Amino acid sequence: MDALTAIQNRRSTRVYGTQKVPRNILESIVDAGRWATTARNVQPWEFVVVTDEGTRLKIGALAENGKFIAKAPACVAVFCQDTKYYLEDGCAATENILIAATALGVNSCWVAGDKKNYCADIAELLKVPAGCRLISLIALGYSESPGTPPPKRPLQEVLHWEEY
Repeated sequence: MDALTAIQNRRSTRVYGTQKVPRNILESIVDAGRWATTARNVQPWEFVVVTDEGTRLKIGALAENGKFIAKAPACVAVFCQDTKYYLEDGCAATENILIAATALGVNSCWVAGDKKNYCADIAELLKVPAGCRLISLIALGYSESPGTPPPKRPLQEVLHWEEY
């Protein structure tokens, strides 16, 4: 699937089946995050892939808007070292992961990290060293009903040339 098609087809999926995501697919998805744009090429990201059911249950219990992570076959926790542009870099990596998942036929959902009250608890659970900030939690898996496209504002409504 080409990049533009993957962008247009990506949906937030919160209900997953039990089929596991193969390790090589998870590695390809995370590798797309590694290739994200990064300010000054700092590459502050660290990715923790969680497939263990017990750990995913704990993450789901901690993340108030990510309860479904407990039932997703995999979760990628995106952390960044606390650099000047950690949030921008981590969000770019997160978006690459979401698009790559779609391109590879894997459903996903982005759950917020940065500034949430559960960040420190998840970092401790995953044994992440001090100085790293949780940017996002990404549920990954397969779903029989990935959702319908949300309505998007028309391009003519949001595109401005030369000035607003």
